[in-house]
Amino acid sequence: MSTMENLQEAFAGESQANRTYLAFAKKADTDGLTQVAKLFRAAAAAETVHAHAHLRVMGGVKTTTENLEAAVAGEGAEFQEMYPKFIAEAQQEGNKQAEVSFQNAMAVEEIHHGLYSKALDAVKGGGDLTATPIFVCPVCGNTVEGAAPEKCPICHVPGNKFSEIK
Repeated sequence: MSTMENLQEAFAGESQANRTYLAFAKKADTDGLTQVAKLFRAAAAAETVHAHAHLRVMGGVKTTTENLEAAVAGEGAEFQEMYPKFIAEAQQEGNKQAEVSFQNAMAVEEIHHGLYSKALDAVKGGGDLTATPIFVCPVCGNTVEGAAPEKCPICHVPGNKFSEIK
């Protein structure tokens, strides 16, 4: 393997460790193990440091315009190509939980595609997005600008469960 392939593998591994440890921290919090949860969050933060370093060395962080173009392309590929295939396979296997997880993600990736496209237009026009609150659904990840909906249109969780992103 080449150094670039090693960097890509390390980036993927560190990124997955970050997400895994954050999920473990949530479980430890639920179990009342606050210090264990804190340890998982600390390790997750360290894994993020590693992942960002590997991504920078790979040249993966570019101008904001280029980063937005990459985000638009990535989100587009996910909702147009990747998730439809995953959903079909989950249906064939009768795995309803995976099917719902994929359907939720596919719907939200399309929303992200639109939000990133809007941001790209703003940046290419020489500006930023208009300042507005952004909320995320804790169940499906639905991302909305302005105000949380009364009920998530994707997974139907009550809007008061949405988190505002600062």
